[in-house]
Amino acid sequence: MNPITGDFITLARVVKTQGRHGEVAAEVHSDVPGRFHEGMKLWALREDSERRELKLENFWPHKGGLVLKFVDVDSISDAEALLKCELQVPKAERAELEDGWNYVSDLAGLLVFDGDREIGIVEDVQFGAGEAPLLIVKSGETRYEIPYAEAYIRSVDLAQKKIVMQLPEGMLELNAPLTAEEKALNRRER
Repeated sequence: MNPITGDFITLARVVKTQGRHGEVAAEVHSDVPGRFHEGMKLWALREDSERRELKLENFWPHKGGLVLKFVDVDSISDAEALLKCELQVPKAERAELEDGWNYVSDLAGLLVFDGDREIGIVEDVQFGAGEAPLLIVKSGETRYEIPYAEAYIRSVDLAQKKIVMQLPEGMLELNAPLTAEEKALNRRER
């Protein structure tokens, strides 16, 4: 499943049930202040691509994420049906951003450069591996995981479909498959 494509954008993902009255804990994929509000409509996208409309009854911060309570989700079993769902809104409802900021959902399909060197095309964006989302960049059969961190970003041009980064030396090699020599060395060390 690729939550960054289509007519919706993902604001959060349900990670577990929380409480006995249908509450769920969610990791938030938006840092727009005030993005969530009582009465807002969210669409829960299940792993099987089924989408369900929900209305936010209440929410509060908890351990770096949010606890969400939805109208008519009143039991643990109701909440379990939302596990692993992406909580989305239509793209047309996304918040306005300040100049220089971009939605992660707009990065899919952009060509990534390390300085002048072309790396590949953003295939997906993953959250939860650290402070910064990871760009999953494909180049031929190779996939790179590159932190979309402010320290590495030099420019993002949505019109030109291009991201220019300045990556630390050796970062791309972290994803590289082992060479025959490295495999042989690993076998000898065992």
